[in-house]
Amino acid sequence: MDTHQWAGEAPEQEPQRAVGYAGVLRELLPIALWREDARGRVVEWSLAAQDLLGYLPEEVLGRPASHTLVPDGNRELADELTRRVHAGETMVGTLSVRHRDGHPVTMEMWIVPAVDPDGRPGAMLIAVETTEVLRMRDSLAALESLFTQSPIGLATLGPDLRFLRVNEALARMNGVPADAHLGRRLTEVVPGVNATALEAMMQQALDLGTPVIDARRTGRTAADPTRDHTWSCSYAPLRDGSGRTLGLIASLIDITEGQQALVDAERARQRFALLAEAGTRIGTTLDLHRTAQEMVHLLVPRLADSADVQMLEEVLHPDDTGVARQGLVRRLAAVFPDPAAPTAELTAGMTFQVPLGSVYEQVIVQGRPMNLTHADVPELITDPRAESLRSYLVDSVGSSRLIPLVARGTVLGAVVVTRQSTREPFDEQDYVLLDELVNRAALNIDNARLYTAQREAALTLQRSLTNSALPDVADLELTGRYLPASDHDVGGDWFDVITLPEGRTGLVIGDVMGHGIHAAAVMGQLRTAVRTLARHDVPPGQMLRSLDAVVAELGEDEMATCVYAVHDPATGGCLVARAGHPPPAVVSADGRVTFLDGPAGPPLGTGGREFHAEEVPLPPGSLLALYTDGLIEARDRDLDQGMRLLAGALRRLHRPLEEICDGILAQLLPDPAQDDVAVLLARPRPTGR
Repeated sequence: MDTHQWAGEAPEQEPQRAVGYAGVLRELLPIALWREDARGRVVEWSLAAQDLLGYLPEEVLGRPASHTLVPDGNRELADELTRRVHAGETMVGTLSVRHRDGHPVTMEMWIVPAVDPDGRPGAMLIAVETTEVLRMRDSLAALESLFTQSPIGLATLGPDLRFLRVNEALARMNGVPADAHLGRRLTEVVPGVNATALEAMMQQALDLGTPVIDARRTGRTAADPTRDHTWSCSYAPLRDGSGRTLGLIASLIDITEGQQALVDAERARQRFALLAEAGTRIGTTLDLHRTAQEMVHLLVPRLADSADVQMLEEVLHPDDTGVARQGLVRRLAAVFPDPAAPTAELTAGMTFQVPLGSVYEQVIVQGRPMNLTHADVPELITDPRAESLRSYLVDSVGSSRLIPLVARGTVLGAVVVTRQSTREPFDEQDYVLLDELVNRAALNIDNARLYTAQREAALTLQRSLTNSALPDVADLELTGRYLPASDHDVGGDWFDVITLPEGRTGLVIGDVMGHGIHAAAVMGQLRTAVRTLARHDVPPGQMLRSLDAVVAELGEDEMATCVYAVHDPATGGCLVARAGHPPPAVVSADGRVTFLDGPAGPPLGTGGREFHAEEVPLPPGSLLALYTDGLIEARDRDLDQGMRLLAGALRRLHRPLEEICDGILAQLLPDPAQDDVAVLLARPRPTGR
């Protein structure tokens, strides 16, 4: 057997400690167990062993374990270990076991003496698969200040209950350097206390997802080996926004000398719980104002009596150079639950100018938080309409702090938090926690700001490129709509109408894959290409071949669909070609709806060579409907259902074209819309107009 570390124990002696580090159990993996009799045959095989090693019970029971499980090069070592265990030793180590499919499985094993069914010396083997220790997925940077400044013993542990980080206060309590804790369990670091029971409590907190508060630990550590100490221990699970358990937060307070430390432990627990909760409650959406509201509602009333989030206008609207915005801040969210407070002056959306030379300006310029005195409070309320609020704050506030919103090295604004004079003022630990919560929220606010800016830019680009003002065509009634999705980025859907020589009209609709500014920009390039080619009287099939080359040149990941149709009043019909796009609908004068069944062609950008055009009669009184897939696709229906709904919405041809288009959107689009939608309707005018 291939072994890395081993330890044995002789009969009637204390077990010898394993040399080195034998690995850790993989998170949530089962423990395999099997027994061998005096002749080395497997007499018991657990389900976990079956899962880990692949052997069914009938494949191993009654057979020599060394022939089945031991790699060929390790037989001699296996025989030696078996002899020592039969002699009464317990063996602990890491070795390879052969899987049913032949590959070695490295396992951390305990081999202990066990009497076989005939009363002879046998062995019981307990094993788990070993892997590299999983580190916390998310950084515990939010606890940085608490770890470095708190007098309370603090630690974070992974799901395997091994220490990931320990502050100096806890290291002093345990009498073990902080670095010597890392990667080890409590039972390994301080075995002189009731560590096994405490580890069971930690596991309970992880399994149930609920904190364990004020668990008592009594014993002696290397810090004071001559005297018993008692500690109050609290454990709270740490989760990310998706609910995944990242590990455990532990806090310890020495309560040997008095009960005041119990109060501090409870306050620390609440702070840790608040930090853990912030990860799930702040930034649940990419809405800027919603994120700010989530922050103030987390702070009040648990940590503060009021919270006011304000953002610099120059950050909110960096491209708006027409108005001087230097030093102008806008309130995003505020909460002041005191019924006596004049909260009308705290309306979200209001702006005010930061006074030059004020404390507020110092915080914005320096990017560092500052405690406010009573003399500083009036500087925060510069609007003369808010005199009542200014007077109220001066009279009622006991302590306050102004904290900059800093994300990615940029000061976005500031948050004002206060406590009334009737409440205990903020202490140093409160300041640390407040700053950490605001720092975390600042990144979420910046993400929302960037998302909002990108979406607005994409919408602006999309609207500028989408020709909503259709030309007046002598032989066609025309109307079109473009609607961005309400809960997604703007996309690359578009339509256009192009006047051609000899009274003909080009009708085009398309959909660029993806969303955001990039999709809108690609859409703009395609729209420009269509207009340029149309002016050279390029027929539909050749038009799509040219557009395919345009998309291919934009990048191998680009793709789009398109329909290009040319209406000719002289022939009374349309020549239509498609590139991977949903089929246009044609409604006859008697209300019969058909969808073009000609070849769809490949999407643009895939290197398609053949795009066939289809001649479609379009006499007066009929109607041609072009649309993108967002109109007929939805999460709760398939394409066939969507096309049936569209056919039903098109049948009432006697209505004005605008009403028909509005009716289509009302009947087919969910609320909110799930994707961008473009629709273009064309109806030949009666002859002799």
